[in-house]
Amino acid sequence: MSLQFKTADSYEEFVGILELQQENHIKNLESLDQGFVFAEHSVEDLAKMNSFAPHIIAKDGDLVVAYILGMTVESRYDISMLIPMFEQFDQIEVNGTPLSDYNYIVVGQVAVAKDYRGMGIFDKCYELYHEVHGKNFDFAITEISERNYRSLAAHYRVGFRELSRYPNEDGEVWIIVAWDW
Repeated sequence: MSLQFKTADSYEEFVGILELQQENHIKNLESLDQGFVFAEHSVEDLAKMNSFAPHIIAKDGDLVVAYILGMTVESRYDISMLIPMFEQFDQIEVNGTPLSDYNYIVVGQVAVAKDYRGMGIFDKCYELYHEVHGKNFDFAITEISERNYRSLAAHYRVGFRELSRYPNEDGEVWIIVAWDW
């Protein structure tokens, strides 16, 4: 296995992200103990988001085995199910300053292929995410379902900290976490 960590830059890589997204989508899993994702994207969504802030991927040959999506405020209305997340962000203060006054990047979603978990790929992807985006943004922020224990633990391990939590209209509790750079 020879892993390559890089920014996504091709149609084939966007398709690879979408394939991995479907493998990890909550609707396609029998058990949620290994983590899961909620949002679904199109190649067009990924390409537009990537034009503002490149996605980070890990590849084994031509196979995308992990990804971290980059999303900026410019894309806040592009994925309808994520609009409530941005509305929550608008209500948060960090160190007494409204979040909207900061230049932040949103972690649009993270996934690691089942056969590649426990190998440090998540952490290496986030190292590259910080390297690529750290000079352009004050911090990274995202929301994670309270039920997604594996994702929460992994994000806390790399340096994310809880800012707030809220229940959505379905009763799903979301924890908003940020990684201060």
